[in-house]
Amino acid sequence: QVQLVESGGGLVQAGGSLRLSCAASGRTFSMYVMDWFRQAPGKEREFVATISWSGDNTAYADSVKGRFTISRDGAKNTVYLQMNSLKPEDTAVYYCRAGVPVSVYYWGQGIQVTVSS
Repeated sequence: QVQLVESGGGLVQAGGSLRLSCAASGRTFSMYVMDWFRQAPGKEREFVATISWSGDNTAYADSVKGRFTISRDGAKNTVYLQMNSLKPEDTAVYYCRAGVPVSVYYWGQGIQVTVSS
């Protein structure tokens, strides 16, 4: 199993920045991808960004492209989400997810990000 713990959320004004971290423990050697999702009140959980565990490949939702950057530190088994130029519509609970073969996913507990206008 893989355990994931998010940190770095909080309250920020529009235009500000936050960096989320997701620390993985357990069978981390089996991970091949890590993602960030978010869920706003009354809405479905949506994809935000993904990174291969090698770090070679990344992808972003159109809504965050150019503002958010996903990265990872293999030595620390940690994935980051740098969020710049935050907007009120970025307000949500953010979740990290780790993928292991085959099509098995582990989720973190989620962390609140609130962007005030």
